[in-house]
Amino acid sequence: MLAIENLRVVYHDVISVLNGISLGVQEGEILIIIGANGAGKTTLLRAISGMIDFYNGDIIEGDIKMGESSIKGLDCTDIMKRYGVTYVMEDRPVFWYLTIEENLKAASFSRWDKQVKADMEEVFEYFPVLQPLRHKKAGYASGGEQQMLAIGMALMTKPKILLLDEPSLGLAPLITEELFQIVKRLNASGITIVLVEQNAHAALNIGTRGYVVETGRIVLDGKAQELLENEDVREFYLGSGEKERKSYKDAKRYKRRKRWL
Repeated sequence: MLAIENLRVVYHDVISVLNGISLGVQEGEILIIIGANGAGKTTLLRAISGMIDFYNGDIIEGDIKMGESSIKGLDCTDIMKRYGVTYVMEDRPVFWYLTIEENLKAASFSRWDKQVKADMEEVFEYFPVLQPLRHKKAGYASGGEQQMLAIGMALMTKPKILLLDEPSLGLAPLITEELFQIVKRLNASGITIVLVEQNAHAALNIGTRGYVVETGRIVLDGKAQELLENEDVREFYLGSGEKERKSYKDAKRYKRRKRWL
């Protein structure tokens, strides 16, 4: 459905962030992308969605394809309208001074059909906590409610692929669990999900496949369950792994160890 081919991205003409990433997204799956801060995960979503230009970034090599069509270099609005790719950024991009209902209406600006009202009610079915708050300004909503609203706004664009960037960031564990269950429901409704997430355990538990990104490269990939059971993934991203606790004196030797075989 979506193919990333040998993608290289730089910021400000000098800062190399993606260094030849290649990956594929299959229709109907939940694809998980994990990695440390600064690995290039958010940059990858910006490149796919056509928003890399807003951050002074450039794709200097490679291609991004939806089916047989290249979308590299297209405007983000064109990518959303023509190919159904919608990006939910990590900083909960909602209009704080508008009500929750007004935010949902604003998100449907690109549509000309008469199903906007029905789709809005469907958003409230996915996120029932927003229903009694629909006339409340988004700026007064909690972090979890704003995250749900941001995803709801994305749903108003009728996406085929939903790019989610750190949706659990700053949320309580119970809210995170509820949010991920909703992501599973959205996927079951036919939306393909690409999920970038620091909470690797929770993400891989709902995912189909996954990729591990380090320093702008793919270092490991496989089925989500295989990654959950991988010793290196458990050690570096799930907070568990080798049974013996490492001592501080072994830190330098340990850091030099080749992580991914």
